[in-house]
Amino acid sequence: MLEISPQKVVHVIYLSREGAVGEAELHAFIDNLNDEEKAHLTAIAWIGRGAFEPEDFAEAAATAAAEATTPTAGYLMGMPHLAENLESGLEALGVDVTGEEEDFL
Repeated sequence: MLEISPQKVVHVIYLSREGAVGEAELHAFIDNLNDEEKAHLTAIAWIGRGAFEPEDFAEAAATAAAEATTPTAGYLMGMPHLAENLESGLEALGVDVTGEEEDFL
């Protein structure tokens, strides 16, 4: 289902919480994802903020890929509450990231 590993999503969550300290690293991390990973990361965030329902994940990912007219890193980093949206999106999709979260504590 997901073309991006939960560990990578948790990494983005962690870096986005770092604020200005992790900004350059977050930008570089997202830039280094492949196009499918970027689309799926965006779709997870959209589901987390309620723009799509979890059962519409495939549609959200396809929309993210089709409408990627700006660099994904800039788009996501400009999204208010990115970390919370990603967490909510993963939860809505039933993805357990407990083990991955422990790696960042």
